Amino acid sequence: MSAPHFIAAIDQGTSSTRCMIFDRLGKVVSSDQIEHRQVYPQPGWVEHDPLEIWQNTQEVAQNALVRLGASAADLAAVGVTNQRETTVIWDRQTGQPYSPAIVWQDTRTDELIHQLSLDGGIDRFRKQTGLPLATYFSGPKIAWMLENVSGLRKAAERGEAIFGTIDTWILWNLTGGPKGGAHVTDVSNASRTLLMDLSTLDWDREILDILKIPPQILPQICSSSVLYGEAQGVLAGVPVAGDLGDQQAALFGQTCFKPGDAKNTYGTGCFMLLNTGTRPIPSQHGLLTTLGYRLGNQPGVYCLEGSVAIAGALVQWLRDNLGLIEKSSDIERLAKTVEDNGGIYFVPAFSGLFAPYWKSEARGVIAGLTRYANKGHLARAALEATAYQTYEILEAMEKDSGIHLSALKVDGGMVVDELLMQFQADILGVPVIRPRIAETTALGVAYAAGLAVGFWDSLDELKTHWQQDREWRPLMETSKRDSLIAGWKKAVSRSLDWVER
Repeated sequence: MSAPHFIAAIDQGTSSTRCMIFDRLGKVVSSDQIEHRQVYPQPGWVEHDPLEIWQNTQEVAQNALVRLGASAADLAAVGVTNQRETTVIWDRQTGQPYSPAIVWQDTRTDELIHQLSLDGGIDRFRKQTGLPLATYFSGPKIAWMLENVSGLRKAAERGEAIFGTIDTWILWNLTGGPKGGAHVTDVSNASRTLLMDLSTLDWDREILDILKIPPQILPQICSSSVLYGEAQGVLAGVPVAGDLGDQQAALFGQTCFKPGDAKNTYGTGCFMLLNTGTRPIPSQHGLLTTLGYRLGNQPGVYCLEGSVAIAGALVQWLRDNLGLIEKSSDIERLAKTVEDNGGIYFVPAFSGLFAPYWKSEARGVIAGLTRYANKGHLARAALEATAYQTYEILEAMEKDSGIHLSALKVDGGMVVDELLMQFQADILGVPVIRPRIAETTALGVAYAAGLAVGFWDSLDELKTHWQQDREWRPLMETSKRDSLIAGWKKAVSRSLDWVER
């Protein structure tokens, strides 16, 4: 029998689950995708059904193989990349979740975060974890579930209930579930829980005690590129060998392996990561210090990250809530019906503002409205909001790291929007570069899995696969750029402190 020719990646995102299969050159040879339901039981609450996600995972893996005319035996390995911070707790004997998954965007832990910040402020755990106190992260979600889901705390203390972010949930099910599934996560996902110590790469006992989280429910923290086990079910026999949070996977897929390399992913949210090498850089300007990846037994590679909660989700909101467009791809055509934003700024603080503000009391505003404004201006302002939020993150990164970016690599669903990409280059004042393969999240974890099993030999080999598709250079005059940025910052100030305690 010939050696396997392909690597599979399961990309479990906020709105859908995909399986993509790659060849040795990092090219997509097959894929399948299924959306899952978004559940909003109360304002600020966002939930997913973990069983639906696992069912979809099995289906897309099967469908991608069928489309390729291949079988599991043709795969050298599979890797998993995931929406980060989304929190699942389930029964290790039955595989049944105790409640719906609490999604990263969910703000129900707001009061808990407020109480925690009374002793030491928003940066109470930043020294250990690199993160501010925020509803975003998994640790407070676990604490909320233990307090509010009937019988869960006792089950956790008995060792029956186990926690995972979505990568852990899929890896556990993929490797056998109740029949010996691997209860593991990688450093990149663990660094988003508010529970991992950045220097030891292990769970922080002091924080666990403060949040009243029993340590026995937590997965083992592993490298991002290592053999976790062998798949059962539709991928039976395939080595499961890669695990990266989606944004770190995109960094890896963009081959940002050197300190100073940066990428921005434009998806439901917007996430910029800057590789800072093998030592963590504490942020003084509202960014997160996080793990980029760890390969085998090598030292971990750290990043500064700027997180924007609402990017592509704003386009979806214009589509689903306002009916302004029929499909997301219509946004560019509508935005092109006007020359500029007509003086409108759209600050999409639907669940507060993430980096660099970390203001959970903020709420969305549309500022600068006049009778002149029409739906084209609204569409344009919605796209521009993503570019302005990216600008504020880049500004903070340069202050924290002392590194002045010469170009920004971009990926994700929104990078097909050429109007947005040009405006992004104009507002940043640096070239914006889109790669030939825009699906860098799945590619990144495929690379991690492939390195672990020797399908690829080295990071240098992976770099040879990266190819540029298009570059946008800044064209806007500095005075106009400065004026637009000043308008954006004024609009942001109007969104702050909207929710009163």
